[in-house]
Amino acid sequence: MRSLSVAATGMLAQQLNVEVISNNIANMNTTAFKRQRPEFQDLLYQNVRQIGAQSSDTGTVLPSGVQLGSGVKTASVYRITEQGDLVNSGNSLDVAFQGRGWFKIEMPNGDEAYTRAGAFSRSAQGQIVTVDGYVVSPGINIPPDATSITINESGQVQVKIAGQVTAQNVGQFEVNVFPNESGLEGIGNNLFLETPASGAAVTGIAGAAGFGSLLQGFLETSNVNAVAEITSLITAQRAYELNSKVITTSDEMMAAVNQMR
Repeated sequence: MRSLSVAATGMLAQQLNVEVISNNIANMNTTAFKRQRPEFQDLLYQNVRQIGAQSSDTGTVLPSGVQLGSGVKTASVYRITEQGDLVNSGNSLDVAFQGRGWFKIEMPNGDEAYTRAGAFSRSAQGQIVTVDGYVVSPGINIPPDATSITINESGQVQVKIAGQVTAQNVGQFEVNVFPNESGLEGIGNNLFLETPASGAAVTGIAGAAGFGSLLQGFLETSNVNAVAEITSLITAQRAYELNSKVITTSDEMMAAVNQMR
């Protein structure tokens, strides 16, 4: 009975669905986290009677035929990159995007990663770094005697030095956008890598056409909607139970056949 294997693929699909939902819920408070959504596709069909096959010598054809499906498979787990809410953090080095944009991060192994989590700090050398100590491109240094730090909407970092009237410009954040942000490869720690699916990064200035602006002292929250995730979880649970019921019913039918004399 093919229903056993078909229902098994359904149970595996809903198990993955629950795993994706659980990861979304677990990251509800992760800075700039982007929720994910699984996409499913039907598996191959067995043609018992080919659609459109000739059914007589006079040239008549089958209008529908007989196709039996073999179940479901996971096509992809799609990342939804819509903007999260912005919350005031009170930290002068925290920066949030309003619109499109990614910060470029210089990894210790020389690779380049990207993030929207603008929870930045100042290293012992005065560089602006991530919470893991990775340098934020292009490597902005804050003087040790700086009394205040201002980051404007275009990403320029200006500092006030004790005894000076005019603010000093010490650098500007790079802003990067991708043709397909969902194609970025997540590697954890709020970091993503460029892939052939994402396309090459386009570097520009915050606030320019096609680039989001920056907001100092704010952080982007996760875009996970708790109500939507709980609703999806209930739906996935019920779908899992239905597939389990199919297996139980198939087993009962096979048991009835075994008991025939």
